Amino acid sequence: MGGAAHIRVVLIASLAGILFGFDTAVISGITHSLREIFSLSPVGLGVAVSSALWGTLLGALIAGGPGDRYGSRDMLRVIGLLYVLSAVGCAVAWNLTSFAAFRFLAGIAIGGSSVLAPVYLAEIAPADRRGAIVGLFQVNIVIGILLAYGSNFFVARLIAAPDVWRYKIAMSALPAAVFLSLLFTIPHSPRWLVAKARLAEAESSLRRLGYADPRAELAGIAPAQEPRDTSPQRLSWSRHRRPILLAIGLACFNQLSGINAVLYYLGDIFAAAGFDTWSSDLQSVAIGGANLAATLLGIALLDRVGRRTLILVGSVGTALALSGITLIMSSDAARGWLLPLLVLFIASFAISQGAVIWVYLSEIFPTDVRARGQAVGSATHWILNALISGAFPIIAAHSKSAPFAFFACMMALQFVAALFLMPETRGVALERMNDSLRRLGTGAAHRNK
Repeated sequence: MGGAAHIRVVLIASLAGILFGFDTAVISGITHSLREIFSLSPVGLGVAVSSALWGTLLGALIAGGPGDRYGSRDMLRVIGLLYVLSAVGCAVAWNLTSFAAFRFLAGIAIGGSSVLAPVYLAEIAPADRRGAIVGLFQVNIVIGILLAYGSNFFVARLIAAPDVWRYKIAMSALPAAVFLSLLFTIPHSPRWLVAKARLAEAESSLRRLGYADPRAELAGIAPAQEPRDTSPQRLSWSRHRRPILLAIGLACFNQLSGINAVLYYLGDIFAAAGFDTWSSDLQSVAIGGANLAATLLGIALLDRVGRRTLILVGSVGTALALSGITLIMSSDAARGWLLPLLVLFIASFAISQGAVIWVYLSEIFPTDVRARGQAVGSATHWILNALISGAFPIIAAHSKSAPFAFFACMMALQFVAALFLMPETRGVALERMNDSLRRLGTGAAHRNK
């Protein structure tokens, strides 16, 4: 590994997760204000919240091609600029349409960063530490979520004004500006440069990453990329069927857990259970802290126990927690258990799907189509995110327990799918991943006969 210089680049690239998390969760502190200011029905609130999510879908869909063509680093600079513009735009929005438009722009940035940052991190990481390095993106997502909850809490305490929601959402411009400026100090991914037959630049990139012998490192990358055809490669169902299916499946279950419905509507969930706004804000911060602690544990375990094991453990925890929440919401009793069960849910998710998804998506596709492959999983993730988040307040208005019962069933189904269909990728070099997936798939098929 490349020492301090390498760590510095990893930390800068992973900061995209801070913006991802902050912009995702900051909306939870202003849903009540949006409902009152714009006189929103449950349907209108779902549209306002999910407007950003349709932007994330577009961002995820369009980021892969430019990422493979121009490099993840350069496209992350574009993403950083979009984060700044969207934060400022939302803060000065003059009506619901303008607010939704700037949130849509924020969504493009979130969706793009969910593709580009994990790809960049995976391509500069050694195989034996890839889980931990790419996992920093998820750690920073969780830190961003916690910062958003904390920011919402403190801004509300410090500013007693009808338009306090503007100050809450404007806070996201600060980390966005820092991230954008730091991106101009990091190199292109050496693997991407090798794929483009730019070997001299790849060697220079390895040197900037702090490798003592960049030529030796380059020799380990270049042979696996041959023949080096610099023309654009297609993401093909016939060639990449297995990683495509794995990406879609993992992304689907990630959202069918209900994680983002819970994060976006956390204040409303507490309110539905009878808690006041002050208690909701404090308990949201507690949940954000549990999310961070569990994510750090999950990242620490990724390269030790593996991706599949964590998914299995998390499936059990989330299913149990969601079942308990269903009982509380259906009976309006034992509401004192709501916070512990939400903490169990968040912790179980964070240690499993939260820690695994961006790592797994970034490592199962070949280098020449990695960003586009990541985009398939990311786009699936955001499609379901938008649909679930838009439908959640509508369904919850008719039955407070129904969404949680559905999510619990999906987590039970995820356990079965992971047990029989998900191959382990821990410790496999990126250049050998395609062959390994084929062998693992064959082995799984024989075991299941």
